[in-house]
Amino acid sequence: MKKIFQKGLLALSIITLSAGCKKEYLETAPTNQVATTDAFSSTKNAWAAVNGIHRIMFSQVFGNQSQGGQSGNMLYMDIMGEDMVMNTTSSSWLRSEYQWITHRNPTSAILQYNYSFYYVIIGNANMIIANIDNAAGTAADKNAIKGQALVYRAWAYFQMVQLFGERYVAGAANSSLAVPIVTTPTKERVPRNTVAAVYARINADLDEALGLLPAYARGTDKSQLNLNVARGIKARVALTQQNWAEAARLASEARTGFVLMSDVQYKAGFNDYGNVEWMWSSRITSDQTNYFYSFFAFMSANYNSTVIRTSPKSIYSVLYNKIAPTDVRKGLWDPTGRNTAAFPIPASGSRYPYMSNKFRVADLNLSIGDVPYMRAAEMYLIEAEALARSGNFTGAANALYPLAFSRDPSYVLSTNTGNALIEEIMTQRRVELWGEGFRFYDLKRLNSPLNRTGGNHSGTVTNGVLSVPASDIKWQFLLPQEEINVGNGVVVQNPQ
Repeated sequence: MKKIFQKGLLALSIITLSAGCKKEYLETAPTNQVATTDAFSSTKNAWAAVNGIHRIMFSQVFGNQSQGGQSGNMLYMDIMGEDMVMNTTSSSWLRSEYQWITHRNPTSAILQYNYSFYYVIIGNANMIIANIDNAAGTAADKNAIKGQALVYRAWAYFQMVQLFGERYVAGAANSSLAVPIVTTPTKERVPRNTVAAVYARINADLDEALGLLPAYARGTDKSQLNLNVARGIKARVALTQQNWAEAARLASEARTGFVLMSDVQYKAGFNDYGNVEWMWSSRITSDQTNYFYSFFAFMSANYNSTVIRTSPKSIYSVLYNKIAPTDVRKGLWDPTGRNTAAFPIPASGSRYPYMSNKFRVADLNLSIGDVPYMRAAEMYLIEAEALARSGNFTGAANALYPLAFSRDPSYVLSTNTGNALIEEIMTQRRVELWGEGFRFYDLKRLNSPLNRTGGNHSGTVTNGVLSVPASDIKWQFLLPQEEINVGNGVVVQNPQ
């Protein structure tokens, strides 16, 4: 695995995914010049390279059951927050992450995954960016291919800088170390760059992509990254950097052309990227089944995996109690743990209070389901939060209203201002995006403590980790020890 770290170079047979077995993903030798020339001789071949990155998004690249592509990060980010509850230690999957142990253990799988998975994407994007200009094909195809590769590279660095770097603070130097910036296909290791430098790279890539993607029409394939997705990612970045005006503007632009889903669609199991509200998602078909490393093998209510049978996930009761009775989202969780009619579980499965029914497989024999990476609802929430934090309380209330009303017909336009309005928006965000991989990132960007007290978190299951101060060093992930060892001092470790 050491050759994958930092550079993320995969053989072109893997990029194009001519076959999909796990063994091929462990082929880590960089592409030779002949293979690179062939792969990028035409835009037709280059499209296969882009589609290869799409496939990596839901593939088990590194052999750990909980790391089925991007869904692995989503699982980790929510289980480390307060809004997702583990009810038992019967299953070891995600338990150490829930207890805030493994991200501070330099030899752990969570660090290897969150470091090397994103560098695999970055390495593949780098090869596309370096070669696409010389490919035979139309300028339109080249722009679309290069634009998507730039978005992928920016997004991967954004995911990483939030984990391995310190929190970004607007107006500060942000000079602490984050991750190495690698923008060309190479085997040479480089030192870590600062948080400020990584964000500058992210924004430069996104700005270039925004200039390349306006003419690209992806059709119905929401795994492709179009202008809406690029704007949505840049809105996330701006929100994290406390650039409120840009975050609000980009979020509003990003959701253009998307409508909020109906109540019926909301209760349909969150498994189909044909949903009118979904902006970016993997499409997973029966011949690409993820088996027990699928997102739905961990988060669905009804797939027959050991994790689902023994350790279904629940919502934090304190958050659940804030949801209005008339809100459609209230029905996604069973506060009693005894609602057998509306909450199907696999044979011999366990039930717990506040267990979730948000995610469900459509076919009980398959663990597959499309995984949402971006929805229009998030864009309403980004706009509302950014406006509220900038002091535009009327604008923020108006931005929040369409989403809140669509989920709850009894909702009325908020008259809150200041912290009360911000708290209302953040509660909406926590409920709306529950289980979709945002909570750790949100807590860190807001410099908020972890607070699992007063509800249904167990001191035993959490191993006593019911709270973590915002100033604690544990908010920064360590780097994988393998990267430190192989780098011979080029790459240094975070404070331990």
